[in-house]
Amino acid sequence: MNNTQRKGSQLLADLVSVKKISLAAVLIALGVIIASFLKFPISGSIASPGQHMINGLAGVLLGPVWAAIIAICIGSIRIMLSIGTIFSMPGGIPGAVVVSLFHLLMKRWGQKYRAFAALTEPIGTLLIGLPLAVYIFAPLQNIPMALITVLFGWALSCFSGAIISFVILETLRRTGLIERIVE
Repeated sequence: MNNTQRKGSQLLADLVSVKKISLAAVLIALGVIIASFLKFPISGSIASPGQHMINGLAGVLLGPVWAAIIAICIGSIRIMLSIGTIFSMPGGIPGAVVVSLFHLLMKRWGQKYRAFAALTEPIGTLLIGLPLAVYIFAPLQNIPMALITVLFGWALSCFSGAIISFVILETLRRTGLIERIVE
């Protein structure tokens, strides 16, 4: 077996790890449960700080692929249960991926800074997700969206979710539990 095949098989083993699948399932369930009672409507969309909190946790604990899958699952289930709208997708996925990418960069600085990646969730949500929602998804759905109203609501939602995920991750780090979860 050559080096490339070993790397490929290791990647596959990491992706289908029982531990990661279990953690992803728990995060999806938690995201849907939180979204059912912690949500507020904003100009045609429904903001959910719980989604952003889960994005921060998934991005740091599981990585970009898993974080995106979790955001897609939570968004889809929210849409099916009518506790979310089509805007759950552009509002959730970019934030989760950005957290993961920043986590990969910050990991080089040491474990102490791991939780700070969760605070980058608003970058993905507001700089990537919001323009997608307002200029692509809203016209496709014939929903008039006021950019300023949506920006304020989404900012409130994603900043509060990012702060909560930061606090959870920092608590896990200080208690030493994060190493058990991630590694």
